[in-house]
Amino acid sequence: MPQPRSPSTTSPEFVRIPRGELPSKTAALARALIGVVLVRETDDGIVAGRIVETEAYTVGDPASHAYAGERPRNRSMFLAPFHAYVYFIYGTNFCFNVTSEDKGTGAAVLVRALEPLTGIAVMERRRGTTAVRDLCRGPGRLAQALAIDRSLDGLDLLSAQALWLARLAGTAARVGTSTRIGITRAAHRRLRFYERGNPFISGPRRLSPP
Repeated sequence: MPQPRSPSTTSPEFVRIPRGELPSKTAALARALIGVVLVRETDDGIVAGRIVETEAYTVGDPASHAYAGERPRNRSMFLAPFHAYVYFIYGTNFCFNVTSEDKGTGAAVLVRALEPLTGIAVMERRRGTTAVRDLCRGPGRLAQALAIDRSLDGLDLLSAQALWLARLAGTAARVGTSTRIGITRAAHRRLRFYERGNPFISGPRRLSPP
């Protein structure tokens, strides 16, 4: 079982992912994002975490926000690939997604969990806990830890300064798949991706065998 990296108290040199490196097809992107670093820059400093769990919401997917077409609420979901789609859910939490497919085609990848890497003290203050495992384990928690809200909706994640995607040197992730969490439509589809054995993933253990 892979061991989690020790959270850093400094800001490592993350390398921004260039255009053309990530796939744009939704399921392929959801898999490829496992192991990618999400970097957030604010006045409080840099916080970052390694993506360890995603869910794909594909073209024509009845569980997708884009299924009924473009609306003001989901407009960013129809942008070109690798933009942020941020929405508010249950009146309490923001959720962060990476857009996919061609411009004008609504699809995206929900980022469900991060393994914290740097800016731990800032994350703890925002989350109100010192339990590192719980800082970014779940989409609402990670949005709170990284101060992600609707002000970031529509950002180009390959060029923006406030929120961007980066590479981290190391062993490639061992990726597992399962059904998605917390949906009723198309619930049988195996479109959830996670790093096998990583303690920072969310959801019931039965869905995440090591």
